[in-house]
Amino acid sequence: MPKPIVMMVFDYAEEDGELRPAREPQEFQSEETAIHKARLAAPHHAGVIAWAREAEPNTGDYGEPIELFRHGAVPDLE
Repeated sequence: MPKPIVMMVFDYAEEDGELRPAREPQEFQSEETAIHKARLAAPHHAGVIAWAREAEPNTGDYGEPIELFRHGAVPDLE
């Protein structure tokens, strides 16, 4: 089963102060790389999270997200 490993960064919007993704999610080949990139991004954003989950895209089955790194303001994972 594939295991997507993803990092997202968040910032507060200037117009309304709402927390929003700063850019598209980034996918990585290893958990170590995702954690490293998340640590590098953390000082520059309101929040950063890296996570992984088991996935079977053909059937739409996805496991629970497993947090690898979290820093700052991050919304709950769905």
